[in-house]
Amino acid sequence: MIMVMSAELTVTELLGICFVGYEKQALLSALAERISRDQKTIVLSGNIHGFNLAYEQPWLRDFYNQADFIRLDGAGLRLGAYLLGHKLPARATLADFIWDLAAQAEPRGYRFFFVGAAPGIAEAAADRLRKRHPALQIVGTQHGFFSKTADHPENEAVLQQIAASQPDILFVGMGMPLQEHWICENYGRLTATVILSAGALFDYTAGHLQRPLPIFTRTGFEWLGRLLFEPKRLWQRYLIGNPLFIWRIVKQRFGYGPSCLI
Repeated sequence: MIMVMSAELTVTELLGICFVGYEKQALLSALAERISRDQKTIVLSGNIHGFNLAYEQPWLRDFYNQADFIRLDGAGLRLGAYLLGHKLPARATLADFIWDLAAQAEPRGYRFFFVGAAPGIAEAAADRLRKRHPALQIVGTQHGFFSKTADHPENEAVLQQIAASQPDILFVGMGMPLQEHWICENYGRLTATVILSAGALFDYTAGHLQRPLPIFTRTGFEWLGRLLFEPKRLWQRYLIGNPLFIWRIVKQRFGYGPSCLI
């Protein structure tokens, strides 16, 4: 289902989630505007895995629908829209998008904070970003191995660290749906202007995880390249999740499944 809001704004509905598919530069410009107005903003990753989880977990589907932006992270959403007879812009995979965001942030003085991944990974990601953008302000990093229970001292300490650092953009890389749940539960305490779900971003930026060959990324088969690198961890997500997503899109085509309200 596609709902046209205006000549410039088209809302797409996939599996009960309504979103606007922004091109990369349009999303960068929108985030810059939000930061200039100090308007609190949530940016979530749009991919098959996330939409499958949201199909099964109503709280996550609601959170997707409440997000300000959904970044087109995977080619699967484009395929889903195509099967419904419509077109989404090119994806903006976060492993690429982070470098564009850093290039925009450096001259404008935006402040980054990274939370997530194993100890040392976020720091390594920050170091690699600074090598290309020496003036980039990364004002804090925190690994994801802390208790995320509300009111737990470890969680409280992380929230206080973020608040003291006053970031413009907070990257939360804990994997789905843990990162979304943490953002949702702590939203009122997160003082960053832009809160962005980051998945395995720090691992890729740090070079801890290798990205697939360009032939996979250019043709929309990055998922296959990732599966070849990490079959034990990802086989279920892709070999079961991808066909399941297509089946759910087919069901939507014939009027079955959840729907969202505009």
